[in-house]
Amino acid sequence: MRILFVCTGNTCRSPMAEALLRKLAKERGLPLEVSSAGVAATEGIPISRHAEAILRDHNIDDVITSQALRIDVVHESDLILTLTQSHKQHVLRIFPEVVGKIYTLKEYAEDDEQVLRDIDELDSLYATLTMNRALGKPVEHQDQERLFEIQQRIPSFDVSDPFGGSRADYDVAATEIRTAIDRIVVKLADQRN
Repeated sequence: MRILFVCTGNTCRSPMAEALLRKLAKERGLPLEVSSAGVAATEGIPISRHAEAILRDHNIDDVITSQALRIDVVHESDLILTLTQSHKQHVLRIFPEVVGKIYTLKEYAEDDEQVLRDIDELDSLYATLTMNRALGKPVEHQDQERLFEIQQRIPSFDVSDPFGGSRADYDVAATEIRTAIDRIVVKLADQRN
């Protein structure tokens, strides 16, 4: 299975998620290919020093440099995990065909059935509205209302952005990422068995 993490610059959150999942998958014998990219990334930038320090604290010495989100990487991925809802919406605007394989990291780790149904409906509505706008079709008022209703009910699934912050800011983001990844590894192991 190929998993792609997506954030903004691909120097903080998504590289931490990539390296942490790669390590845990290897430890648990899960055959995963893990990579990351950024929606506004410049190619070849090293990860931030705080992100690198956090990975060293987890005994990870992967050399990760930024890469921009590209069509080939998106289409080759079996699962796309974004670090925020806005990253997810950005990817869906460009690649609406990935609607069935894209989630925020925390969404994919979620196990509340009602929340998961709401997320599926929200994604479907968002993809439909985006496609209709692109085709010049009018947006149905009831679809827009339903979208807002679901958005109000769903908890935030964003991982905090530590960019430009202190080591403590990176620790907070890394904890959020690690907590979600721990749940995802269990979920993927269960799916495999």
